This record gives sequence, C-alpha cells and structure tokens, in this order.
Amino acid sequence: MLTLDHIAIAATNLEKGTREIAEKLGVPLDPGGRHDRYGTHNTLLNLGELYLEVIAPHPDATQGHLNWFGLGRFDGPTRPANWICKTSYLESALAHAPEGAGQIQDLTRGDLVWQITVPDDGSRPMQGGWPTMMRWGKGVSSPADRLPDRGCRLLQWEVRHPRADWLRDNVPLQDKRVIFTQADDAGFVATISTPNGPVTL
Repeated sequence: MLTLDHIAIAATNLEKGTREIAEKLGVPLDPGGRHDRYGTHNTLLNLGELYLEVIAPHPDATQGHLNWFGLGRFDGPTRPANWICKTSYLESALAHAPEGAGQIQDLTRGDLVWQITVPDDGSRPMQGGWPTMMRWGKGVSSPADRLPDRGCRLLQWEVRHPRADWLRDNVPLQDKRVIFTQADDAGFVATISTPNGPVTL
C-alpha cells in the first residue's frame, strides 16, 4: 500500500516559481535544498502530514543532469507536475508497478536519506499518472515533520489521465483526497486550503 508523501510543483526558475506559489497561497515557502545528482533544487511548504515542493533546475545544472520528474523537458508556466508516494515495501511496490516505473535510486541531502524510483530516461511513469515511489531511510523523518505549519492542507489532488479508470483500479492507494479524472492529456490539479480559503493550482 502506498501513502501520499508529497506533491511537486515544477518551475523553470525556482525563485520565480516559489514567488508565484507563495502569492497564490498567501504564505511563504521555506528553503529546501539541492539535488546534486539530478541538477535540481527546491523550496518546501508544510501541508500537515505531507508537504509541497516547488522544484526547478539549478542554474549550474546541465541538460544531462535533469533526468527525473520530467524536468529535462519541462517548460511553460509553474504548475503541478508530479506526486510522490512512500512505502516501506519499495521493492514489492515496484515489482507490481507498470512497466517503465523506473529503478530504485539511493539519494541523500544533508541528513535526509531516501530511495526513490526513477525511470532511466527521466520521465514520469505513465506521464505522471502512476506516482513516483519512495522510501525514507531508517530513522529519517519526512521534511513535513520539520517545516513550520503555515496553516495549509491538501484538500484534493486530481490526476487527469487518458487511463484514469485503470489508474483508479490499480494504484494501491487509499486516500480520499486523490481522485482520477478522464482527460485527453495527463496533468494534475491541486486544491489546497489556506488561511485565506481554498486555492486551486
């Protein structure tokens, strides 16, 4: 069984993307860090038991670095771009995932240690319809446990996809906030409660 760990908002520029999301939600985001292996960096927002990250290419990154979350081919406006689910049984979850879900990669950032599934071509499984899967290292707590509470919570994560019915039946996740909607093109819509009311991204 999978548990929603965090949602990713992609941007072409971290400062710009962070400013846009902070303005929409009416709260500041907190510094995250850099993923040297994949040439990205992020900012974070507490959503209770999970969190939101704004992620973008680092200025020092080369095109070859940008090999996860589809960021090597990302352009256009800042927008929801991926969802990441955790499990204690990552190998088993990957074995039951559709073809192309990726390989398990070991990552660290500061005192954070985790494993995450990344396809070799850096794409998102089923254009993002299938979640990226991960497992935090033993004794490692999620960034959500360390971030200040800004009063925001995820109300709904909508996965729009041509195979929405199949995903609904096969993604091993029981979370009423996650819904699957039939659509011609894959994409996401996040609805977040804020101190100023609900906001849709």
